[in-house]
Amino acid sequence: MRIVQVTTQTVGGPAEHAVDVAVGLAARGHDSHIVGPRTARADDAAAAGVTWHDVPVVSKRDLRGGIASARQLRALRPDVVHLQDRRAGWIGRALAPALRAREGRTGVVYTLHGVADGLSDLVAGNARADVRRRRDGWYYLTGERAITRWGGGRVVVPSIAVATYAVEHVRLPAGIVDVVPNGVDPARFDGSRAPSGDPVAIWVGVLAPVKRVDLLLDAVADVPRLRLLIVGDGPLRGEVERRLAASDLAGRVEVTGWVDDPAALLALADLYVLTSDAENCPLSLLEAMATGLPVVATAVGGVPEVVRDGVDGLLCPAGDVATMTGALGRLSADPYLRELFGTAARERILDGYTLDHCLDGLLASYAASRGGA
Repeated sequence: MRIVQVTTQTVGGPAEHAVDVAVGLAARGHDSHIVGPRTARADDAAAAGVTWHDVPVVSKRDLRGGIASARQLRALRPDVVHLQDRRAGWIGRALAPALRAREGRTGVVYTLHGVADGLSDLVAGNARADVRRRRDGWYYLTGERAITRWGGGRVVVPSIAVATYAVEHVRLPAGIVDVVPNGVDPARFDGSRAPSGDPVAIWVGVLAPVKRVDLLLDAVADVPRLRLLIVGDGPLRGEVERRLAASDLAGRVEVTGWVDDPAALLALADLYVLTSDAENCPLSLLEAMATGLPVVATAVGGVPEVVRDGVDGLLCPAGDVATMTGALGRLSADPYLRELFGTAARERILDGYTLDHCLDGLLASYAASRGGA
């Protein structure tokens, strides 16, 4: 099949996932394309057999970019269009009836990677990550329901928790919602690590309010000898760096900025920490577990579906600094427990969260979308 991944982002989970899926599909013999802005992984994708069409869409109001994406999709005459972020979802589903009129059986699949911060508490385990605005309901609930009806096809959700939100709050028909967890290539994260000296925790993500880096820093400050590696960038970076000048964290934390491939940094760590108020099925979590890192994470969204508390790591309620501090302290002080949890974490990925598992689920959704389901 000719399968097109559509994305409008250059960094973050959806953009990374789109490339992983495109590369995996090419390896399985499909004619694999990406329509969206080039990212740091574009050359690697091309080497793997993916054709990349560089079409930037910079905002919801970028009419020129939206039209260019629509034209590119029509020119490609795809068998399946997979829409990988919210803007891409609106563009592709708006165009879907025209694609089907032209090609007959073009499948349309949209992945719901996350929930708006103002509605995040509608997902089990999540805290509300931002003020709920009146437009949130119109845009993310009513609008999402309307564009799904217009575009048809399937909605893929990487976790049961967010799939339940899609059915109960967006009011999408359960019959079109497919739970397909994200997956990673375990060969990129082979489980070999070289930590030494004081224990190192690693955090990976966008420095934005929903990720609760403030909670992360407060917890690490109260765990003696624990060092921290922050891999990422975002609007809160300046605030984070000012906080790092405090005496309780000075010399213990490094901020790397964006990193194209975190594998080498994960191999330097002793444990992985996630402090978000809201999540779905975060790729960074899967990558860390594939590396063999034990986890300390907030029990939000789909995280408890992946991390078994007391088996792969330790789970904490969202926003609970004291529990997070205790969990970090327990793991940082116990190398044997870290090894035990880390081994179980890698096996957890191999058993159900590899890229091959994800591709199998997506191909089933693609087939259903082409059959008019």
